[in-house]
Amino acid sequence: MNRLALLILFCSALLIGCREPFEPDIESSDLTVLVVEGYLDTEGLSSQLKLSYTRNIQTDDSFVPSYPGAEVYLESELGMEYPLTDLGEGLYEFAYDIPEEERYTLRIITNTGQTYSSELIKPILTPEIIDVGFERNEDGVEVYLTTKGDENADDFLWTFEETYAFRPKIPTSYKYDIESMDVVFRKPDDRTDLCYRGEVSSDLILETSSRFEDQYVFRQSITQIENGDERLGVHYSILISQKALDKKASEFWEILRKNTNDLGSIFSPLPSNIGGNITNDQNPDLPVVGYISLGTVKQKRFFIDVREVVPWRAEVPAYYDCFIEQDTVLKADYDQSFRSGNFVPVTPIIPDGSISPIGYQGAIRRCTDCTLRGTNVKPNFWDY
Repeated sequence: MNRLALLILFCSALLIGCREPFEPDIESSDLTVLVVEGYLDTEGLSSQLKLSYTRNIQTDDSFVPSYPGAEVYLESELGMEYPLTDLGEGLYEFAYDIPEEERYTLRIITNTGQTYSSELIKPILTPEIIDVGFERNEDGVEVYLTTKGDENADDFLWTFEETYAFRPKIPTSYKYDIESMDVVFRKPDDRTDLCYRGEVSSDLILETSSRFEDQYVFRQSITQIENGDERLGVHYSILISQKALDKKASEFWEILRKNTNDLGSIFSPLPSNIGGNITNDQNPDLPVVGYISLGTVKQKRFFIDVREVVPWRAEVPAYYDCFIEQDTVLKADYDQSFRSGNFVPVTPIIPDGSISPIGYQGAIRRCTDCTLRGTNVKPNFWDY
């Protein structure tokens, strides 16, 4: 769910805690506020802008997020226009290498005829990430980075994407072939014993470099991976994006971070009071939530292998009840046992002196097939 849309849910927490239910007399339209999120890279790295609407506190769990259809473009002071590509569901892609010495305005024209404009934005040149590393601690593994600010880049926002390899509880190299009515080896593109999963973290990590000597931000914590987490069970990758912010942007993201972490606090600002650098051209008093920044995004990818953090035993609750059936499925029973695909061959039973199995022990597919939870296609950035 959109992190900004979550902010107004704190009202629900207050309602739950009341002795008598309170139903505020608020029109739905009163809380339908345009939300604009984005940090656009100015050196051609693909980046995204997101448009959405806040949800009303009186909507139920079946609420479906709504996204405005819009034409979005960046306009320079010299009149150059850079249209963003509509990706659907409120996402717009920006992928231009633009002059950093100019200032820009973001323009939004919604399908309802409303237009929005940002304040003039001066791109910020983000310093490089100096180093990324990790430390094994009693709680698991902490991933950190080191960077250095300068006179133009003092405040930083870090975001990250994680990808990890994982195995099912009961790996198997076999499958039942319906045509030959026999058990065969899986081909490489059909393997189910090693897969990959990825996700973009919703964490907001902020820091001001001027708080430190010579503006060195040393070993800034990015994420903590708890003991037993499946992400470090085989091989793990994290892609960290570093973005320099101006002071107003830093204050905006700090408010959002506090609202995200302290959802439900009576002292948290309402979304419509957060503001930003976007205004409605027809009615400047109309609330708009969002802050658009321009600058260079610096990224660094880092890998951790399970051999670097041993002992590490990944625990996956979905696999707790997985086991290999002790009864052997004989060849005459292959079709009856394996045809549906819900039960798969795992361990060949080969008598002494023989080179061919007389049958296989099996297990349910959920315990053997990692493609049910990920993809068996190795990412192109994988390091082995």
